[in-house]
Amino acid sequence: MSTHNSGRRRFIKTTGIAAAGISIAGLPSVLHAGTVTAGNTFTQQPLPYSYTALEPVIDAMTMEIHYSKHASAYAKNLAEACTAEKVDPNSTRLEDVLRNISKYSPKMRNNGGGHYNHELFWQCMKPGTATNPSGALASAITQNFGSLDACKLQFSDAGKNRFGSGWAWLILTPDKKLVIGSTPNQDNPLMDTTDLKGMPLLGLDVWEHAYYLKYQNKRPDYITNWWNVVNWDFVQKRYETA
Repeated sequence: MSTHNSGRRRFIKTTGIAAAGISIAGLPSVLHAGTVTAGNTFTQQPLPYSYTALEPVIDAMTMEIHYSKHASAYAKNLAEACTAEKVDPNSTRLEDVLRNISKYSPKMRNNGGGHYNHELFWQCMKPGTATNPSGALASAITQNFGSLDACKLQFSDAGKNRFGSGWAWLILTPDKKLVIGSTPNQDNPLMDTTDLKGMPLLGLDVWEHAYYLKYQNKRPDYITNWWNVVNWDFVQKRYETA
């Protein structure tokens, strides 16, 4: 057995899925009709595309495991934390909980962040060839970073250089500047416990489960290819309404 295949089998086993139990050809289409605004829901929303839609950048098996196992576990554990800590999802915004996360348990922090980050991450990507940002966002990128290429390079470096698991972010700070940085684990820039603070506009998951099946330890290759599926239209709408 090759090292590559052995790695795939170990990865799948750790997620609780046997390799023989996944049929790539038969993956369901998981769709929803409209764009969900990240931060307004405590429950996992349907993917806005099928598991196969982001290939070859992100393979279907990784997409299914990531969404149906990892992300769904964050949503389940978040619901448990809300019950235990008397947070009413019907009258509370998840973003507000995260902004005051120091008042809550580690379970709320890890799973509230994990759920929010993944709900945003799915929407930061779309099938097809990525187009460049335009309008006010394009102007802001040029003003803050010099060019789109410089912005991408700084963002990519934030993801590559994040030690261990975490996220790379493009954020809008309270004083309306675009800033790039990263956070560990499932933390995000909304949290009052992080040094990087602002509204997340674009987020990249650099946990190994996001890329290991296809890229193994080659995180830089994953990040380079990921730019081909970035949904700049979604990022631009977040910027305009932030």
